[in-house]
Amino acid sequence: MPLIPEEPQIHESAQGPRATPASGRTAPTPRPVPGPRPAAPSRPGRPGPLRPAPPVQRTPRDVAAKHEPSGPAAPAPTAAVTPQLQLIPASAEGALDAAEEAVDLLLDSGRVPGDVLVVTTGDPHPWAAHELSFGEASYWAQDDARDDVFYADAAIAGRAGSRPVVVVAVNGGPAAAAATALSLAHAKAGALLIVCGDPQQINSVLGAGV
Repeated sequence: MPLIPEEPQIHESAQGPRATPASGRTAPTPRPVPGPRPAAPSRPGRPGPLRPAPPVQRTPRDVAAKHEPSGPAAPAPTAAVTPQLQLIPASAEGALDAAEEAVDLLLDSGRVPGDVLVVTTGDPHPWAAHELSFGEASYWAQDDARDDVFYADAAIAGRAGSRPVVVVAVNGGPAAAAATALSLAHAKAGALLIVCGDPQQINSVLGAGV
């Protein structure tokens, strides 16, 4: 704290001459009044006036953040979802039955019928042939409604919508049909792809980059 000059001390003689005592002695001559004392120097170790703290220096990171444009951050790119692949060995003659058993297990495990698409490479599924007998408009309307399992031949399965689960029955047909069916099924399956057929044939198609 700043030093404050002391008040001048007035000697008692400044109060005027003393009364003459009874002994008859004369009062002494009044002494001159001393002037104000100079300010005392600061004592060692006594802190001087407090200074305000200097402002906080910004780091280069803070400065860069200040000049960054405001606005929502760009969303991170999401990785493509790859469906889980499950292979059920079966002959060409038994692939359709194996696909039906797979569908029954899916429904028993809690999948709703609208989650499942079944694709065939050879003869069409009996339900597909039955529905097509009412006309293509009625047939594709069922795919749009997603109320039930949808069955489609590999030749027209490209028009079908995507489903969480796709089951492929490799039940005959040319080798190109199996490659087409597997490629379409892989693109349309959201979570699970089940392939029923000859493992050697299926692995050769999958190894070709399907």
